[in-house]
Amino acid sequence: MQIPYPLLAAGGTGRAWLTAAQVLAFFTASVSHAAHRRGWGFTARYLTLTVTLGLVAEVVGLRTGWPFGRYAYTNGLGPEIGGVPVIIPLAWSMMAYPALLFGRRTATIRGPGTAGRAVTALVGGMLLAGWDLFLDPRMVAEGFWAWAPSDGPGLNGIPLTNTAGWLVVGTVLVAVLDRLPDPTRGHAGNRADGWPTGDRVPRCLVWWTYGSWLLACVAFFGQPLVALVGGVGMGLPLLLATGGGSPRWRPLPARRPGTRSRRGPPNTTDSNPADPDPVDPDPPR
Repeated sequence: MQIPYPLLAAGGTGRAWLTAAQVLAFFTASVSHAAHRRGWGFTARYLTLTVTLGLVAEVVGLRTGWPFGRYAYTNGLGPEIGGVPVIIPLAWSMMAYPALLFGRRTATIRGPGTAGRAVTALVGGMLLAGWDLFLDPRMVAEGFWAWAPSDGPGLNGIPLTNTAGWLVVGTVLVAVLDRLPDPTRGHAGNRADGWPTGDRVPRCLVWWTYGSWLLACVAFFGQPLVALVGGVGMGLPLLLATGGGSPRWRPLPARRPGTRSRRGPPNTTDSNPADPDPVDPDPPR
């Protein structure tokens, strides 16, 4: 769906329709994967939170200029709610789900608890903010929204306040999602890199998004600086989630009654010390 995008006229209705179609496809993939892996209970809460918080953040931003800066949408992205195109909160929702999973993957090196949740939220927020370093310059170039002039220092025509706002809102959003009841929480990864096999789809979607933005900005749109800034900004949380191999923390398997712990003395009350221990790698002969 992204392949014909550069072949269409810049600023035309073709690119607008294709942009909406890409968001809907990614959104559908995230929702269907969440429902398949984590159940409809998690998915209903995830959808309610991400769509609502995304819409509220955008409406507040349009009305007050906080936390992103002063901007306005044009009529190029279709129907609107409160001045916000409908596909915008769907875009927040579609990317928040994989951001949560990448944040959790990074947090596995810290183990469970408060520190792990903080890492999850921060890395997820970084991924969302890094993604926008690609997204915002391109959407402005397409004429889908515009920033107010003289709105502070900027990068690639986008105020730095926007990146800060995305980091704050994204971190809060992922932190809230991480509190939802999730039947897969605590399951150690069963791949060599620590990722659960069942989470391959959102992982591939994020990497595809990253690679396609890099290629398109350099080869088709003539925006190498956008590719550089977005490549670093989005690449950092991806690197954090990819590095480190298997997670350092794994839940300990339950020990059968009557077996001997390798770190403690033999259990003389439940088994005969003279009998070979079934879990001892070198029983007496």
